Amino acid sequence: MGDLIGEVVQSELYYIKRNEFERVARLSASMPTAISLYADMARLNALYMIGLAGSGHIGSSFSALDIISHLYLSEMDRDGDVFFSSKGHDAPALYAVLIAQGVLEEGLLHKLRRLGGLPGHPDVSIPGLVTNTGSLGMGVSKAKGMIEAARALGVATRLYVMTGDGELQEGQIWESLVSAANRKMGELTVVVDHNKIQSDYSVARTSDLGDLEAKFNAFGWRTERVDGHDHDALARCFALMRQETLRPKVIIADTIKGKGVSFMEGVAIDSDVEMFKFHSGAPSAEQYLRAVEELEQRLAEKLYVFGVEPIRISVSPRPAAPAAVAAQVKLLPAYTEALLALAARNPRLIALDADLVLDMGLIPFRDAYPERFIECGIAEQDMVSQAGGLALKGMLPVVHSFSCFLSTRPNEQIYNNAIEGTQIVYVGGLSGVIPAGPGHSHQSVREISAVGGTPGMVMVEPCCPAEVGPLLEWCVDKHSGPSFLRLASMPYATGARLPNGYRPQMGKGYAVRDGRDGVIIAAGLLGVAEALNAAVLLRDRDRSFAVISLPWLNVIDAAWIAGVAALYPVLVTLDNHYRRGGQGQMVLAAVAEHAVARPRCLSLGLDVPPPSGRTDEVLAVLELDGAGIANRILHFLSA
Repeated sequence: MGDLIGEVVQSELYYIKRNEFERVARLSASMPTAISLYADMARLNALYMIGLAGSGHIGSSFSALDIISHLYLSEMDRDGDVFFSSKGHDAPALYAVLIAQGVLEEGLLHKLRRLGGLPGHPDVSIPGLVTNTGSLGMGVSKAKGMIEAARALGVATRLYVMTGDGELQEGQIWESLVSAANRKMGELTVVVDHNKIQSDYSVARTSDLGDLEAKFNAFGWRTERVDGHDHDALARCFALMRQETLRPKVIIADTIKGKGVSFMEGVAIDSDVEMFKFHSGAPSAEQYLRAVEELEQRLAEKLYVFGVEPIRISVSPRPAAPAAVAAQVKLLPAYTEALLALAARNPRLIALDADLVLDMGLIPFRDAYPERFIECGIAEQDMVSQAGGLALKGMLPVVHSFSCFLSTRPNEQIYNNAIEGTQIVYVGGLSGVIPAGPGHSHQSVREISAVGGTPGMVMVEPCCPAEVGPLLEWCVDKHSGPSFLRLASMPYATGARLPNGYRPQMGKGYAVRDGRDGVIIAAGLLGVAEALNAAVLLRDRDRSFAVISLPWLNVIDAAWIAGVAALYPVLVTLDNHYRRGGQGQMVLAAVAEHAVARPRCLSLGLDVPPPSGRTDEVLAVLELDGAGIANRILHFLSA
């Protein structure tokens, strides 16, 4: 290593305290060299936060940091100036700057994606953040509302909103542009972080945006293009834009994803760029050290220009890696295998994806059946309506995205497809409370209520890898209408096993553990696993509880539930979802309607938005882990 931090060992992480940022800001905060130095210091801290958390978005944070630093140090200089990023993925970058600016407590530097700390995507509960972001496309519309409020109150304001270039595939962005020009919103400046790479591949390869300047100009916006890492050019560009007082303004900032660390930088020269490896996740120990070396070297070079003391680097222990859990299983590999098997015997099957080809396990399908794979980009409404057209012409579309986006963004399109009487399979990943690190925008805990009432819709969720194939096969071969396969994306330990000769029977569950004092009915990898954990803890308190896995989320067989109600004096439903509109309400409604026996009933699940944090701590605070479930059942029994 160089002069700043000396010998580095893999057990350590490195960060810069606020007083060092303050010292650099006093050099001459508006000077381009000083802002560039400040941005690299923030890069080191953003890298530290992601390394400590074990997850985060390096590429998007690094591409945005020169712009964010420039805004806070040079551009936003009066009361009423507001900045937020519509992207959400650059949260570590924004947090690093807000901590350096004294807006956030310095101790939060160590609490990214931790309970009581900084969520993985922005949330208004955090000081300095003015809106929730992370669910893409909403930023310009939110800014327009803030401007209208300021006008109504007679308050001067300037709004700066950063968007991603992949985000520009969302339809709401383009809806928001027209009225901003019509209303002469000169208070608004949008900065496009045009790093040219999105979740999986280049923007050009995924869904080319074409001539962005011409598009924004055509909507009546004042448009400029700039090198987003050149602070002289940024200063000139912002000064020019300040002269425009009537038209909304957009700065297309050409940036590099992962800027600041050579081996992390992704330059999308053409549409054949390989998958960008630093979009999300934490670097390895070796990658982290290499990145720190580069940043340290560049800080030293920039400090030499000012002739001041070196930046003092602080050291923190690298957290111990979590102990391996031998019983952890994954659903997505089983899904990939099942989809390929169905495609091999059904030439009508076509897979559609929303820029999540890696996360949804679709790379093998794309490679095996390129002519039957459609990459739709970050445009869920368009994707689902394309699926509707495919289905009307006799094809079998299988539609993929994260559940939080697939169940809500194209909700009207899903309904429209359903009432056309066509067969479409919707596959939602990242379902449920975990992973909790990304925060509420990515925790899908309302899809049963969002689409469960759609005519003909059947929603299913497997509790183990062996159940994925049979449920997908049922959706494809046995059901003629729309279906939704809800999948947990994280590996998880479970003792759930399918009964011998298992075949899905619509509306009916099966016992994965016997008991006599009561029964817990749950669905999915997390729900059934934690119900089993709770049953073990209850056994230690002399309470014998059965566990039933009910993979049908919105359909309950009347005779079956009547039989369950007759067997057990206590019936507990467990939702990895909001209780309102969840599977538990479906079960309890069926009991009330069809069962002669009336067991005591307890409904467990979410009543408030889940927090961001580590899996164990989030499940514990929500009382959705085995201990929490067992304690709530014991409390219920004692009442």
